[in-house]
Order: sequence, then structure tokens, then C-alpha cells
Amino acid sequence: MELRSVEELMDLLYACRGTRDTPGLANTRVDLHQHALQTAALLRRVRPADKELQVAGLVHAIGPLLSPADVHRHSDCAADAVRPLLGERVSRLVRDRCRAPESADDDLLRLRQADEEGRSAEFDAGVLEDWRAVLELVAARNSPLGAVN
Repeated sequence: MELRSVEELMDLLYACRGTRDTPGLANTRVDLHQHALQTAALLRRVRPADKELQVAGLVHAIGPLLSPADVHRHSDCAADAVRPLLGERVSRLVRDRCRAPESADDDLLRLRQADEEGRSAEFDAGVLEDWRAVLELVAARNSPLGAVN
């Protein structure tokens, strides 16, 4: 599946509500929707100007919806789905989020850290609609399709 509009992506992110992921390093299962919001919010705090990193934190959670039966392909499926809309960097960050730590750059380390913190963080991360403008900005910058609606 390739996402071709921010609206399609928003629908998929809304569909994450109530879906639990596989346990993370802390062996906790989280609601994918809330986890996506918290991961993105944590990245916004540490890298307020890096919209692509924040968006990678937001969209990394869609993998289980795209490939529910194959836990080992969640990152690949999510990365492939967002590439046409959000560009190579967001796709790479989503895909490589679970790769070997010794090969990780600072962006991947930040994403991993926010991913794990977002599993145990208990704070109001806002609502998905707060991210629409950021998604549209990144899509407009990176999408060869130029589609944001």
C-alpha cells in the first residue's frame, strides 16, 4: 500500500486507535494511536525544527495495521507506505528504527529513544488533528506527487 495523500495517512493513523502493538523493550503493549502522538511530541521537544523526524515518530506506528500477521515486516511496510508522500528521509527513519544500534545515526537514536519513552510516558500529547499541518508541510516538501489532500 502506498499512501498518496495526507487524508489517507490521517485515516490510517486514526485507525490505530484501540490497536495494541507488540511489546517493546520494556515489555509493554501500547495503544498505537496514543503511542504515535507521544513519540512525535517527545521528538518535537528535543528537535522542534526537525519536522521530518517528528513525522517519522508519528507514522512509525502504522506498520501493524499494514502487516498485522508479519511482525518482522512492520517497519518495512510502514516505510514503503509513506515514502511516496513523505519522502526518503522519513521512510528511511521508519524503516531503520529497529536496525542495529551500532549503525544508527543521531536521528535514529533520537527516534528510538522517543519510541521507548513514548511507551511509558504519561502525558497529554494532544490530538492527531494537531499534526495535520506538519504532515502537509512535509508532504509538500517531499512528495513527488505534490498531493497533500
